Amino acid sequence: MTATSDATTEPQDVALDEPEKQSGSGLLFGLSAGHGVKHFAQGSFLILMPDIRAALSLSDIAVGGMFTAQQIASGFANIPAGFMTDFFRRQLPIILFSAMSLVGLGYLLVGFADWYWLLLIAAVIIGVGTSMWHAPAFGALAARYPKRRGFAMAAHLTGAQIGNTTAPVIVGVALAGFTIGALNWDGLEWRTVSILLIIPTMATAFAVLFLFRNPPGTDSAPPDLKSYFAASQKLVTNYRVLSLVGLQAIRGAVHQSFQIFLVLYLSEELDYDAWLVGLHISLITLAGIGSTPLMGILSDRIGRKPVIVGAMAVTGILLAQFLWIEYGYPLAIALMFLGLVLFAVMPIIAAAAMDQTEKGSEGSSIALMFAGGAAIGSTAPIAAGAINSEWGFQGVVWFCVAIAATGTVLSLMVPMRSSA
Repeated sequence: MTATSDATTEPQDVALDEPEKQSGSGLLFGLSAGHGVKHFAQGSFLILMPDIRAALSLSDIAVGGMFTAQQIASGFANIPAGFMTDFFRRQLPIILFSAMSLVGLGYLLVGFADWYWLLLIAAVIIGVGTSMWHAPAFGALAARYPKRRGFAMAAHLTGAQIGNTTAPVIVGVALAGFTIGALNWDGLEWRTVSILLIIPTMATAFAVLFLFRNPPGTDSAPPDLKSYFAASQKLVTNYRVLSLVGLQAIRGAVHQSFQIFLVLYLSEELDYDAWLVGLHISLITLAGIGSTPLMGILSDRIGRKPVIVGAMAVTGILLAQFLWIEYGYPLAIALMFLGLVLFAVMPIIAAAAMDQTEKGSEGSSIALMFAGGAAIGSTAPIAAGAINSEWGFQGVVWFCVAIAATGTVLSLMVPMRSSA
């Protein structure tokens, strides 16, 4: 597959259409805030992992396998979530409430898990819950801001960046404790922290349920079944969309594999305390808080493809730094630079996928992207676990660099057209 004449990077029309003229920013900011809480909970599991691993004596492959199972379950959950989003637009609050409730249930089980398989079930439930947020939230924003999808997706992901940045630090301090002068606090046990995470998830679940009872921009009539399945058939045979699904899988595989075993490297090889591990993980997304919306606006103006190609190439180059940067301030600075692109490109890929689909199937489009991406990329964490056992963290870095290089080549080949 090569870039042909149907690949365009012409500037897109950024004039507001009727849905955008009639809308305020309540839905955008509300969903972005909820997305931040969702990612706070999602990122917390990663910081809990070193303590969980030590308590349950888990191997690298067991840790990788748990995240692989979570990815697979997360992928499958996108399919019904996409269908419900397109057919039950007015039930958006209930779908989002269910998503956050599942995350809370997962952490309840983590808090009581004393054997691997219960922990695996809990990880799967958390994965299903976090995944169910994507289709209704992304779909609603895509339908609401059809001419500014790049910005809307990026703004929503900025909430995720804030959650990803704050969770490692807060959970790290909660686990490690702190000493300030005469004040000394030894921190909390990982089971306690897990159960406490139920509070923000359930508070968000009920807030969404009551604040978005009649969400603006979601009152359009759902498609009839015949039209919906016809559009879905076109979607799963659309080579542009399928190529972007593969690209999302590659990006996700890099992110998951690198981050999981970075946590273990910091904790076990460098012997960092939980708060310091959390601080380093937060740096991966800190810079992205600013770069994500800027990349979204840029993709609306010059097109998705140059932004995606550039981000994938830079990701590979920045990952290669970790082959010789091993600790100290250089490691922290390298992680911050990586954060400019690693997660920030995800909403641009999502916007590009929705540019290729018919109006009314935005939920299914985003569901296909996340489901396919999870299915394709689900083997990466367990493969990274095997590599980490044999060659250590540098082996995982080589693995991630190779995947990012593959993604760069694929992004050059994928034809992308502007939204209508």
